[in-house]
Amino acid sequence: MRAVDTNVLIRLIVQDNSPQTAAAKDFIRDGIWISTLALAETMWVLAAIYGHSPDKIGEAIEMMLDLPNAVLQDAEAVEEALSLFHGRPALGFSDCLIIALARKTGNLPLGTFDRRLAKVDGAHLLGGKSGRG
Repeated sequence: MRAVDTNVLIRLIVQDNSPQTAAAKDFIRDGIWISTLALAETMWVLAAIYGHSPDKIGEAIEMMLDLPNAVLQDAEAVEEALSLFHGRPALGFSDCLIIALARKTGNLPLGTFDRRLAKVDGAHLLGGKSGRG
């Protein structure tokens, strides 16, 4: 199965470059594999570069989950991360995916300096008062 990088996923979602969008659609026609890293990076680009809201980011993730002939690495963890992200968008999708993958693999607690992330079941705040949130 073919894999795609962040730029291909961005073209499929944003469709702001007609030739590249067409090439991306042609490339994925016979099926693709999407790594969790490419998915997380794509969501970061949508937020940081394109200014997408958490709702738009959620829609983009759902689009990736629903793509015909697409296989997402750890799709179950992606769905769990999306659910957490819907409830706590301030965390950002990447942090939601990190905790979902840690839970799935049984590698808890997740150490963090991020006070918001530390409030999620399975996360552990390190160093007391430092960090975001």
